[in-house]
Amino acid sequence: MNIKIVGSGSYIPEITVKNTDFSQHEFLNEDGSPFAYSNEVVISKFKSITGIEERRYAASNLCSSDLAFFAAEKAIKNANIDPETLDYIIFAHNFGDVKQGAIQSDTVPSLASRVKFKLRIKNPKCVAYDILFGCPGWIEGMLQAYAFINAGMAKRCLVIGAETLSRVVDAHDRDSMIYSDGAGASIVEASADSSGMLAYESATFSYDESNYLYFGNSFNPELDPNVRYIKMHGRKIYEFALSQVPQAMKDCLDKSGVKIDEVKKILIHQANEKMDEAIVSRFYKMYNQKMPDGIMPMSIALLGNSSVATIPTLYDLLVNHQLENQELHKGDVILFASVGAGMNVNAFVYRF
Repeated sequence: MNIKIVGSGSYIPEITVKNTDFSQHEFLNEDGSPFAYSNEVVISKFKSITGIEERRYAASNLCSSDLAFFAAEKAIKNANIDPETLDYIIFAHNFGDVKQGAIQSDTVPSLASRVKFKLRIKNPKCVAYDILFGCPGWIEGMLQAYAFINAGMAKRCLVIGAETLSRVVDAHDRDSMIYSDGAGASIVEASADSSGMLAYESATFSYDESNYLYFGNSFNPELDPNVRYIKMHGRKIYEFALSQVPQAMKDCLDKSGVKIDEVKKILIHQANEKMDEAIVSRFYKMYNQKMPDGIMPMSIALLGNSSVATIPTLYDLLVNHQLENQELHKGDVILFASVGAGMNVNAFVYRF
């Protein structure tokens, strides 16, 4: 049995932050020393590596569960379903609800329960829970929905990915320019035709790699050492992603029985434009082919990296014809893939 996405929705915050808005930041090295070059040089190098020109931040009165609710409402409307018929609400995030200016994460009650409350769902058998799986969380939620439906435990699920990363970044770390806020949601149910999920892969590499993304101190030694921020070992993540993600994508595609020439789109976590291009290029090299033009829709240039929200948002933009020179047709094969904290890697093949 396959599962099919019958509705999608996303919420893109209204506050736009351009690269030039970081020109007055005091960026520091890890040891607290100042950079030897200007912010203009930092910003220029950042753009050339990541492809990011601007990103979106949530309004100060909104948290991750609010963004998720907005996306979920759109997905429910798009699917034209009664929310009372949902069996599961699976909410992927990493940091809970972090209020503007706060130093604590709020996860009680779960963010999924908060979304269920906001949707005014009365049905107690609609089970709502959160998952923490790094940036690949939405894909992992899709795999769990697939398992529930195949096991006869559910008929219809809501899978959400949402985050407000702008509230957990260190303003003195140039990596802070990567992160953004957003939410994406999907309604999935059993597929009665040939469309839906055809195969999947999922893995956790934590023997040596678990701390490639972590919570650490500000690069400014004068700030409170007990307040932590999202940090990463960028070079190690890049090397890890290039060595593990293409292989996971290939294993997944081979398992599906779909030929490489049948893949029409690859929706990959919007982490870093250069890294994503390198991953997909290496994936095609495994089949002795060149990466086709237009195979990899991108949103990172304008939306930044919103973690678990990037792929469901990208999918929603794609199916609603909001990505220039990109479209899907009935029967097209899509390969979804992600990598993130954990270190986790996952993928699934999907027939539209």
